[in-house]
Amino acid sequence: MPAHRLSHHPGRAAIPTLPEQARPSANPLEAFNRAPAEEAHRTLLTCLRSDPWAQRITAHRPYPTLDALLAASDEASYDLTPADLVEALAGEPLPALPADAYGAAHTALDAAHAAYESRFGHTFVLYLGDTPPEETLDHALEAIRSRLTNDPEKEREVTAEELRRLARGRLTETLRGAGL
Repeated sequence: MPAHRLSHHPGRAAIPTLPEQARPSANPLEAFNRAPAEEAHRTLLTCLRSDPWAQRITAHRPYPTLDALLAASDEASYDLTPADLVEALAGEPLPALPADAYGAAHTALDAAHAAYESRFGHTFVLYLGDTPPEETLDHALEAIRSRLTNDPEKEREVTAEELRRLARGRLTETLRGAGL
């Protein structure tokens, strides 16, 4: 794996919290809203490695509901420039295979990733949050093979949408995993 990629995105990121006396009944969203900006920014970067995206979401706190936060995440994602997308993609790991995937599957997916990176110059990203684990491999292979037929502009659009979906899913999991 190239050195510019992160080796792992944790399934759950720590939500910044305030000392117990400062948050009598704080839920994770309240804790996120009240956290120092640099802590909130760090938390957001675990969801999408884009400084402009994380800065924008941090700057517009507080959010009254998780849905409001997710809408802000979507809006910030839609406004990412091509350079912002490059930054975010540089921090993305390859989609993981199920632990019990057989060797030929790893070979096929590695070859597909190499072809994709050669064609488009960046990591293949795919949101798999709604995919049953037993279908992950087939879905990933089907998606990468299908997307290899895209022209670069179309693939840039699809990639931006997949990054938005990844950020949204990670943000939801981060806050819900912390009890929201």
